[in-house]
Amino acid sequence: MLCYHIYCSKKKTEPELLSAAPERELTDKMDGLKRITVSEKAEKEIKNGFPWAYDTEVTADDRPEDGEVCVAYTKRGRYLAAGFYNSVSKLRFRVISKNANDTVDAAFWKRRAEWAVDYRTRVMGKDFSCCRLVFGDADGFPGLTVDRYEDVLCVEVNCLGMDRLKETVISALLDVLAERGVRISSVMERSEGRNRELEGMTDCVGYMDLPGYGLSEKRDVTITENGIRYIVDVQEGQKTGYFLDQKYNRAAAARLARGMNVLDCCTHTGGFALNCAAAGAECVLGIDISQTAVDRSRENAALNGLTNVNFEKHDVFEFLRSAMESGDRRWNMIILDPPAFTKSRATVRNASEGYEQINTLAMRLLPRGGYLVTCSCSRFMTPELFSQAVESAAYKARVSLRTVEKRGASPDHPVLSGAPDTEYLKCYIYQVV
Repeated sequence: MLCYHIYCSKKKTEPELLSAAPERELTDKMDGLKRITVSEKAEKEIKNGFPWAYDTEVTADDRPEDGEVCVAYTKRGRYLAAGFYNSVSKLRFRVISKNANDTVDAAFWKRRAEWAVDYRTRVMGKDFSCCRLVFGDADGFPGLTVDRYEDVLCVEVNCLGMDRLKETVISALLDVLAERGVRISSVMERSEGRNRELEGMTDCVGYMDLPGYGLSEKRDVTITENGIRYIVDVQEGQKTGYFLDQKYNRAAAARLARGMNVLDCCTHTGGFALNCAAAGAECVLGIDISQTAVDRSRENAALNGLTNVNFEKHDVFEFLRSAMESGDRRWNMIILDPPAFTKSRATVRNASEGYEQINTLAMRLLPRGGYLVTCSCSRFMTPELFSQAVESAAYKARVSLRTVEKRGASPDHPVLSGAPDTEYLKCYIYQVV
């Protein structure tokens, strides 16, 4: 499949041109790459592991082409890093490597793919067949997400520089997997949405055709997570088809669910609900505002032969309020896994109020000794802010909470030191006391 993109090249700012030669010469491997200079603030952050320099932090440049690999220097003329440049994006410079001896070529990307795959092989063990293979900056692949569902990969690209190299990078990943005995039959690209627009790109959705790999078009894939089978629709499902980051959080909730009446809010395709049902919950109700999600959840329940779980279409806020008004307090475990309430720092305050409200409603429905599993997947909602929202909800609900666990994403979504945005998922388990 060919994807045609329109790239905007008009610059939003005009930093001064570089004129003086840097104090430190680059190795031959970096010769010929255009240069930029970044502020002292960006220098400090990049040295500490932050993967970007913002538009306001690039103080001078040699006018690199958008999407081109260039070299960042400090204001003192010292080499800092190589990375992708994009004059359209607020993320003006995205770090690829801080090693001045690296050559950013096909061999470089294959090494990165080897590191990413070998890491997942070790930390995921038997779950390697269904996991996130590439997690963007945390793996040194700016703007790239690759999820594996058995023999199918689903790819999302939200960086212009990476978009220009995606065939090379995905080919390298396929080669690395093949060398480890993993045969991939289909690669679906789901590169769409606001983040691409901010990079000056149009959407690109469809099956990748990489010559020599014998790829086909496969839409529905049956995966196994914690012993539960799910049907994943890589073409139309949310994000890349399934939310892999909650894998072990679902297992943690299931360990508490035996004999419980469980309410799973925003169930998507039944993730938490089916784990709890299989673990021996007395009864489980999963609700979601999407009828498509409800239908797929019912399919997944039937696939696993589970009869102690039902799924219904509801707005979560309306459902919880209605239960309060009717006095329906049958639940002794409530799971809240809503979509992100904020996708920018500008709306964090409103998001905090939303998390506080939904948690207050859930706490009021739970009896003493009941369990609350509450989640936030917004990177702008820091662990501190999310904890504050939950504590405020407990105050409003007039309950006390005992912390059972504070969890994050599964280890195939590693947290990059110096990049707090990679610690985006919070899954906190409490008991009402």
